[in-house]
Amino acid sequence: MDRFRLNRLGNSRLQGDLFGGLTAAIVALPLALAFGVASGAGPMAGLYGAICVGLFASLFGGTPAQISGPTGPMTIVMASVFTQFAGQPAVAFTVVLMAGAFQILFGYLRLGRYVNLMPYPVISGFMTGIGCILIIMELDPLLGYPTPHNVLNALTVLPDYLAHLNPRALAVGMLALGIVLFTPKRIGRVVPSPLIAIVLCSIVAWPLGQVPLLGAIPGGFPLPHLPEIDFGQLNHMLVSAAVLAALGSVDSLLTSLVADNVTRTYHDSDKELVGQGIGNMVSGLFGGIAGAGATIRTLSNVQAGGRTPLSGVVHALALLAIVLGLGPLVAWVPHAALAGILIKVGIDVIDWRFIRRLHRAPRVDLVLMLVVLLLTVFVDVITAVAVGIVLASLAFVKEMAELQVDSIKTVSDPDHVKMFDPETAQLMREQREGIMFLHLSGLISFGAANELLRKFSTTGNYDVLIIDLLDVPKVDGSAALALEEVIQQASDAHKTVFIVGLTYPVARLMGHMGCLDRVRETERFEDRPEAVRAAVALLTARPALERQIPR
Repeated sequence: MDRFRLNRLGNSRLQGDLFGGLTAAIVALPLALAFGVASGAGPMAGLYGAICVGLFASLFGGTPAQISGPTGPMTIVMASVFTQFAGQPAVAFTVVLMAGAFQILFGYLRLGRYVNLMPYPVISGFMTGIGCILIIMELDPLLGYPTPHNVLNALTVLPDYLAHLNPRALAVGMLALGIVLFTPKRIGRVVPSPLIAIVLCSIVAWPLGQVPLLGAIPGGFPLPHLPEIDFGQLNHMLVSAAVLAALGSVDSLLTSLVADNVTRTYHDSDKELVGQGIGNMVSGLFGGIAGAGATIRTLSNVQAGGRTPLSGVVHALALLAIVLGLGPLVAWVPHAALAGILIKVGIDVIDWRFIRRLHRAPRVDLVLMLVVLLLTVFVDVITAVAVGIVLASLAFVKEMAELQVDSIKTVSDPDHVKMFDPETAQLMREQREGIMFLHLSGLISFGAANELLRKFSTTGNYDVLIIDLLDVPKVDGSAALALEEVIQQASDAHKTVFIVGLTYPVARLMGHMGCLDRVRETERFEDRPEAVRAAVALLTARPALERQIPR
């Protein structure tokens, strides 16, 4: 199958892919260390995640220039996973493996296309919430204290930490933050600002003392860990894996869209999900944290000339080479420096573009964004996204229902509508008291079903009901049942019901549900003039008293 096929590593852009991959590796190194620490799994778990996800997502993914590895949103969820399964690291890494399996399933089921259906205010609220969490969670290590378990814990202890802060750690952290914020772009294109911050802050912290450091870190090639399942917490493992998989899929495919815009190419969403899934399965197997498509590293790769999956492979192999001899150097990196770098990441993750437009945005979008933001920060990611999608769907259904309701009209004056030719309009005028013409247009769904019944129940006297569905391409089950109720009420009142313009989808659904049982074939017409002429003929052929006799 194409979705599981290994990508070809051509050399048509060899120089650009080599420079792009090496540049992305330099950018990824400090971020991977920082994300590993923030997740609670340790700095090497961040590097192993960058290597495994980066390598296999490039080999099997569907976005040629994409660079994958640990990201801010994925790190926040990984931190909650390691908190939930505290003391069981093997179980936590098994969750990462399971998340990868879910992503492969998503790709196999071709679910990638549905990411584009997620409303932008939900994405904006979620990303802004993730950015706020990153900033809040890194305030404690910036002040010289351990990374908190969650946002509420961070906010609770923050006043005490502020009163007894470590000024040397704060100075180192602010130096790192200042470097990543204010390094000129022309320098950053040559040497990434996070790497400059790591090196300078490590040099500055060494003579200061009393600045918490990462400490001794085991290097070498990552060894595989057998998956371990805690059957007593299997439900929690599956839920956490599903959250990681869904978040990683959204994160990766959004980055794929960014890569498409820059490179003028088109990614394969389903193949990308398979590649990300394989990468996360391997990462969980080798003790790495979960990852996804990384926007900053992808753009760095593209700007340096990377265009094919070879650049992602070079990025991963360069990190692996660094890991094999990096342990002694990484030990001197201050926690506060990583905190400063991650605060900058959090600032970048916040959706400032939408925030600047909040005062102009529709009220529904504003409320939706704020709800998702608050739930992301103070509850959890999956609840925030689920509630956001539900609220957005309800708002959309309400708007569509209002449009559908406006399309339901009873035609009382044929001279003021364009649907009748002059002859048909003349016939309608002559029999205005005996014919009720109910016109529907557009998609009719459950949102308008009750309004359809309400409008019909308030109509006046008539002898023949003509239901015009000529402009209705499709109805759902609720609307079909509502139309049946209209037909039922008219038939119970001894009225004749004609239906005009049943399209194949509408006729198929209503016929399958038995909603047309009371309308004979001779009472179904293909166009309006034919139905009106039949109604006029019926009304003129029988006396008024006979019209009230049931058929």
